[in-house]
Amino acid sequence: MRPTDMAVHRPRKRFGQHFLIDRSYLSRIIDAIEPKIDDRMVEIGPGPGALTVPLLDRLSRLHVVEIDRDLASELVRSFPPERLTVHQTDALKFDFDALGPGLRVVGNLPYNISSPLLFRVAHASVIDCHFMLQKEVVNRMAAAPGSKTYGRLSVMIQYRFQVQKLFDVPPGAFRPAPQVESAFVRLLPRAALPLTAAEEQVLGRMVAKAFSQRRKTLRNALAAFVSEPELIALGIDPRLRPENLALETYVRLAGFVARAERDSELRPQPPGRDRAG
Repeated sequence: MRPTDMAVHRPRKRFGQHFLIDRSYLSRIIDAIEPKIDDRMVEIGPGPGALTVPLLDRLSRLHVVEIDRDLASELVRSFPPERLTVHQTDALKFDFDALGPGLRVVGNLPYNISSPLLFRVAHASVIDCHFMLQKEVVNRMAAAPGSKTYGRLSVMIQYRFQVQKLFDVPPGAFRPAPQVESAFVRLLPRAALPLTAAEEQVLGRMVAKAFSQRRKTLRNALAAFVSEPELIALGIDPRLRPENLALETYVRLAGFVARAERDSELRPQPPGRDRAG
């Protein structure tokens, strides 16, 4: 089996295509992933198949998700269907859970859709994820509270995963070379999540609101969710800014807000005129 011929394919800017071609980095990626023959694995954005080939050298079967119709067709022609299943679709619309539980996800993610794609994969049933991403995005994912890069992506990804930045990759390792540095990262799902699905929705809304106003203090940034006295009662300084709160504090706060919203919905409404009246 062989990679498809890159010489005949012009990378398409609208798909954010930057193909990894450096053999040394491809080898480091395979070593980091450590594919086992019976792994259930899906590769996002295989492109011409530079990573697909060494993956198939270790796996009995591989799924790939490729939005580019020409590349998908070439992959179908280049690999036997019993070894490679090609899903020609947008990864943002792909149902990863349809491939079954215990999925391993790998890919060189298009930088222009990396954040929404990360959030989509985060809700799938996966064993681990290994992604090539813009270095700035990886730094945001792994950021600690108090840093300038700590934000919504940091909190929501770290809520579901342990983030392990593995190594940086220079622009020259790609064709065409991107204008930014890249990094390879491993995401390991947390064994148990402390919030229910409804509480997690509150966490998502609250964190998005907080970091949309990150220069404001918590008393102002989170006023729609919690009052200043409630923050104080929870042991949270209302004068802090959103980037000062650790993940554990956001989780605790989300649980409190979700319970307050639930109690409010269950509380009988006082008699009086109809709300719509």
